Amino acid sequence: MTERADHADRPVTVAADVDGEPVIGTERVLHVGRDRPIRISTGHRLLHHDGKCSRPHGHNYEISVRVTGELTEEGWIADKGDITTVIDEWDHMFLLEAGDPLIDAFEAAGDDDALVVLEQPPTAEVMSVLLERKLEAALPDTVSHVAVQVNETSELCGGGQF
Repeated sequence: MTERADHADRPVTVAADVDGEPVIGTERVLHVGRDRPIRISTGHRLLHHDGKCSRPHGHNYEISVRVTGELTEEGWIADKGDITTVIDEWDHMFLLEAGDPLIDAFEAAGDDDALVVLEQPPTAEVMSVLLERKLEAALPDTVSHVAVQVNETSELCGGGQF
């Protein structure tokens, strides 16, 4: 730490790099939604399921993100706003698997702008993988790992290694 005078000639403590090691480029971890998850409301159905989940329904999902990467010149790993923007793309949308006849119904009703068509069933586990991939594509190259946990209910959670 060094001291310097500010505009009022009072000493101000300035943190310096320890042993000349730079802070920028240091690997860190960023948690978004760990203690207060990002919440989205999304509808879905599981086309090839024999139970209640084969019917259209919705959930209030809670999503947490863990990002590992190098500190950028801005002093962060990633902008939290960039993370929430990607997740918010699915808020108040209906997720369906490709080939689901409901896709045609949404289009006929003029609601295809509220539809997200996935190549796999829209489960919490699949959602976590797809959100990880979307975030990896949207975040800076300094990000080395993204893990997403999607909580459909308090007893059903799917995600990457957290």
